[in-house]
Amino acid sequence: GPSPCPSRCPVSGARLTPSLSPPQGFPGAGQPPPVGPYPPPATPGASPARGLSEGKVTAPMASPHAGNAPPGVDPEALSWFQTVDVDHSGFISVKELKQALVNNNWSSFNDETCLLMINMFDKTRSGRIDVYGFSALLRFIQQWRSLFQQYDRDQSGSISFSELQQAFSQMGYNLSPQFSQLLLARYAQRSPNPNPSIQLDRFIHICMQLQSLTDAFREKDTALVGNVRLGYEDFLTMVVTRML
Repeated sequence: GPSPCPSRCPVSGARLTPSLSPPQGFPGAGQPPPVGPYPPPATPGASPARGLSEGKVTAPMASPHAGNAPPGVDPEALSWFQTVDVDHSGFISVKELKQALVNNNWSSFNDETCLLMINMFDKTRSGRIDVYGFSALLRFIQQWRSLFQQYDRDQSGSISFSELQQAFSQMGYNLSPQFSQLLLARYAQRSPNPNPSIQLDRFIHICMQLQSLTDAFREKDTALVGNVRLGYEDFLTMVVTRML
């Protein structure tokens, strides 16, 4: 039957479970609580998610070439890369990534999130990623999926308003219910359901944008009081340079 994983390639097979540990310096990672109105800044190289734990990613069965993985690339990551690289170009495009990832309700990842993730791991600014970038992207998605499951307390496969509000609180953000409701209204899938919720792709998108803009605001707020005085163009510059 279908795997219950919120994020997976649309193929069955072995599960990839590399060893992951929570990034240091985040709420929930055994560190002191944050000072001021913000979560502590991310440590270099760490995922923007806070309170990460181990998880699993569904990957295809190992291919005959999986043993030839280059240094630093898990053989099963190479196997999945070869499956997703439909045109055999040696790179993964946004289109190929979108075709490979689905949410718990079998909807494809949205274009914005796929582009955001490709840009994060595209070291050459070519709009696509090689096997090294894809391997890192796999670990990144795995961490986010684990975090998503942690906050999806009723195990419904999506995150509701109350779960999103709790997630922000545990990540260290001091955000009002009104703001959480605004985000939910902006990013939830359009449906007649009176209680909107978000899938994994939108959860990743929300949290990464929130992290990026918070970091930009914190740079201006040198006193860490939660307020800054910005000129109009300063505000535009802050947003544009941090948009993912």
